[in-house]
Amino acid sequence: MSAAPILEVRGLVKHYLTGGLFAPPRPPVRAVQEVSFEVHAGETLALVGESGCGKSTVARTVLRLQEPTAGSARFEGTELFTLAPGPLRQLRRRMQIVFQDPYGSLNPRRTVGASIAEGIEIHRLADRAGTAARVAALLEEVGLDPAYAARYPHAFSGGQRQRIGIARALAVEPRFIVLDEPVSALDVSVQAQVLNLLQALQARRGLSYLFIAHDLAVVRQVAHRTAVMYLGRIVETGPTELLLGDPRHPYTVALRSAVPEPEPGRAAGRIVLAGDPPSPSAPPPGCAFHPRCFHPRRDARCATELPALREVAGRAVACHHADLPAAS
Repeated sequence: MSAAPILEVRGLVKHYLTGGLFAPPRPPVRAVQEVSFEVHAGETLALVGESGCGKSTVARTVLRLQEPTAGSARFEGTELFTLAPGPLRQLRRRMQIVFQDPYGSLNPRRTVGASIAEGIEIHRLADRAGTAARVAALLEEVGLDPAYAARYPHAFSGGQRQRIGIARALAVEPRFIVLDEPVSALDVSVQAQVLNLLQALQARRGLSYLFIAHDLAVVRQVAHRTAVMYLGRIVETGPTELLLGDPRHPYTVALRSAVPEPEPGRAAGRIVLAGDPPSPSAPPPGCAFHPRCFHPRRDARCATELPALREVAGRAVACHHADLPAAS
């Protein structure tokens, strides 16, 4: 892992305005609030949390697929959020994304070869003959027959389509790839194959991944470090094995309890959180998790004072009482 991060995000904020032209003003949806993290060369950082917590919004905003409300994101030393369209387009060669839906992300009217070749042609990385050769090599690298380049997406299974999506991302020789729940739509056996492929590509090409997920069993297999999000904020982050082996934020404890235990006879201890997540348009005061919290030392401070991320036992935790593990 290099000393300088390949991606450094500081104070990222993303709000969405609601209501129409003639509608009364309404509070914005605070999808992402003051999120900071970094990704190093050759590293996988997982961003996890339940649906609606803001993890995919973080990823898409970092790539400038959506514009940020505030904050900073530096990729290889270049500030992304102030970059003009021309330089940003050139830099996107180095940053790619693999989407969750392997069918919806492919144009059904184009052959998979044409879809993979699109980035090569846009960035003028090869002539026509060279492009065809690169497409064939990419298909082979992701475990598919190069002859499949002439086929259309409907002819492939979900796992094969996701391999095509990975080949398309690799076509422009990126250094950093966002993997937005890349295996959640696949069968378990196919998930393992795709995850193994991603790890092999990372080792061979020195890739960095931002891995968006909600399945901690998958995260444990692929991620070097993990950041847990709740209602638009990171509430715990650190080395994956440490964080999952000894979680200190109650929300992380609840997420971990949902992972099936592989040891026969060991009680699952599933924690079912009370109530629903608060609305990102009207987050509660203090710690956003406090209405659902089960920490034994939960108190009035939790309802009034927003906890800052602080170092506790080898990781950063946003909990006033993180020095005492939550019951699991």
